[in-house]
Amino acid sequence: MTDFHGRLSELLKARFPILCIESYEEQRVIEAVRRLVHDAKLVRTPRAVVTWSLTEGLVHEDGSRRTSTNEPSRALDAVIGIKQPCVVIFRDLHHAYDERTGSPGVIRRLRDIAQAFKNGPVPRTLLLLSPVLRIPAELEKDVTIVDFALPTEAEIRATLEAMIAANAGRIRIDLDEIGRERLAKAALGLTLQEAENAFARALVQDEVLDLSDIDLVHDEKRQAVRKSGLLEFVDLTTDLADVGGLENLKRWLHRRNHAFLAEAAEYGLPAPRGVLITGVPGCGKSLTAKAVATAWGLPLLRFDIGRVFSGLVGSSEQNMRTAIQTAEAVAPCVLWVDEIEKGFSAVGGGDSGTSSRVFGTFLTWMQEKRQSVFVVATANDFERLPPELLRKGRFDEIFFVDLPTRAERVPIWSVHLTRRLRNKRVAGALSPTPATLDELATLSDGYSGAEIEQAVVTGLYDAFAERRPLEYDDLVRALVNMVPLSVTQAERITGIRRWADQRAVAATAAEDWDPGGRRDSGEPPSRPYGGRPVEY
Repeated sequence: MTDFHGRLSELLKARFPILCIESYEEQRVIEAVRRLVHDAKLVRTPRAVVTWSLTEGLVHEDGSRRTSTNEPSRALDAVIGIKQPCVVIFRDLHHAYDERTGSPGVIRRLRDIAQAFKNGPVPRTLLLLSPVLRIPAELEKDVTIVDFALPTEAEIRATLEAMIAANAGRIRIDLDEIGRERLAKAALGLTLQEAENAFARALVQDEVLDLSDIDLVHDEKRQAVRKSGLLEFVDLTTDLADVGGLENLKRWLHRRNHAFLAEAAEYGLPAPRGVLITGVPGCGKSLTAKAVATAWGLPLLRFDIGRVFSGLVGSSEQNMRTAIQTAEAVAPCVLWVDEIEKGFSAVGGGDSGTSSRVFGTFLTWMQEKRQSVFVVATANDFERLPPELLRKGRFDEIFFVDLPTRAERVPIWSVHLTRRLRNKRVAGALSPTPATLDELATLSDGYSGAEIEQAVVTGLYDAFAERRPLEYDDLVRALVNMVPLSVTQAERITGIRRWADQRAVAATAAEDWDPGGRRDSGEPPSRPYGGRPVEY
């Protein structure tokens, strides 16, 4: 028995007169109610189910309709006259609440029904069903809200299996048991109709059902995210292989792949909560956030906390709750909060406590969340991070990303050069050979990954200006003319490293640390790179 069936059964037995359900899935709700009211184990007295809509009026289970009941007031008058045990489901009645544009007297009639049904000789219940939750103030004490969850994984899986069986012989199925589980999990957060649409699109696209069809399911989720206006659905174009270095962080992430599957739950593992990545700007924090979603095959949502705050009193708190609900509806997913310290910089400030309340809502959700939403938060300024955010239970781990070591600069150069030298107009005598990459890694000591990428781009501009292929000297000249962050903000970087020395885990693997640990950018802390030398 689901939570919905259990709670609705209790409310019907207790003769609660008016219930309210917020859901877009009208038919799924109606079918669930019908199954419940005819189950002798859940209700003492079987009840008839009568439905109403503005277009059909009152319709009984046998299909017969009551004439002249399309108008809400007339329909409610007819409902009071029903003398048999029943559940009457009114769809979209919320349009009639407005005294200027709706039907006059609807709210008064609903209060009369609440009194009549509560004290009547037979059990009767009025159920208000609509896609938006709108209860007039006059009815707040008479109406009880019942939560109706989106389809479970089992329901979605059953729909998927039914569609596969119905199309047997016409399509090819390239999914094992784990593949089918991943496809069903990808559709969590969709209505049953939306999930069915996504699966149908996957079936007709190439007549092959495989793991690549997860992208089509994510397209359906993209619609829900865009409508919220608070989250951004990010296209996945980056893999962990595109992230140079940071092997310790990458190993940690690889070991948590597939942790959202049922196999992990049976093993006794909780779903991973999230990771906070802090460190020197331009060293791959945001790139890693994008790459983890690709590696895990999950949708990536970007959460701009600045959108939460608005001028209306109380709307910021509601916006945060809406953003959280949207992320949970799309789960399992990766929620990327970029530069989280800027979003909550006003916590404790003079904004009448709005920032503190919003921040508190976010912290409570991170601590108590039950849905598989993996939070990847990035931060550049550790001093502005609220201490409450750093305690265990919010994130699984805190990683520190330092300037890349010599061993890490080699793959960074390789990634950027290989990507651009695929163009025949760019490629010439220059090739990313081990010797070339080694020389460039040596020359770029103290440069961040973003600065190395910019050196490649600057070299391309010089080559394009002369309409010739990229040359080694172009890259050297770009490096020489660039003043890296390790020079312009040497003191700040040293301070960041000392902060991370005891508070965070090094994203760089110990085997990649430079011998001696000294750089052109200055003296390091007690260890070569900031962060505790924990190995994953």
